[in-house]
Amino acid sequence: MKFSDQRKIMIQQQLISRGIISEPVLTAFLKVPRESFVSENMQYLAYSDTPLAIGENQTISQPFIVAEMLQLLDLKPGHKVLEIGTGSGYQTALLAEMCTQVFTIERLRILSARAKRVLEKLHYDNIQFDICDGTLGWQKSNEKFDRIIVSAAAPKVPTSLINQLAPNGVLIIPEGGKRIQQLEKITEKDGDYIHSKHGSCMFVPLIGEEGW
Repeated sequence: MKFSDQRKIMIQQQLISRGIISEPVLTAFLKVPRESFVSENMQYLAYSDTPLAIGENQTISQPFIVAEMLQLLDLKPGHKVLEIGTGSGYQTALLAEMCTQVFTIERLRILSARAKRVLEKLHYDNIQFDICDGTLGWQKSNEKFDRIIVSAAAPKVPTSLINQLAPNGVLIIPEGGKRIQQLEKITEKDGDYIHSKHGSCMFVPLIGEEGW
């Protein structure tokens, strides 16, 4: 079966059937080839309902949890987004499809370089990369972000990331222990931060000064 057909089946069976209704999210998932972000010997599993190993003890997340986080993020075309954890680059590509600018941080140089090569091959030109401690946020310039998404689990929400939220900004992060977490949404509103929880999840630990 063609990857494009597998992609359509994934969207129907893994996303829409579980409550993913955001048209921008579904459109992005239809466009981005997940098989490009895994090793060649694992491409046959690219559209399976599971995370996949990408090396360096890291994973490409299950499609549904990525879609759920993006739906909670409520991205708009003009938004500037910070991604913590470039990983394979798959979620980075989805973000790049949905908004104006993506700033992505990865602590592992080998993963960042590999993701950058794939994303450039796919002609994404609205992404900036950095290799640093993601718990401290974007350090190359003094930026504020409309949306921040964290693809690793923190024991608590890093203060540095909250401080980089723009007015009315939204931050999505897995928060909790190293084995299981709660998906948390933080929304800035008139100088206050509104917290809400959106179910259990399992992510690799967020390593850094304000993480593990």
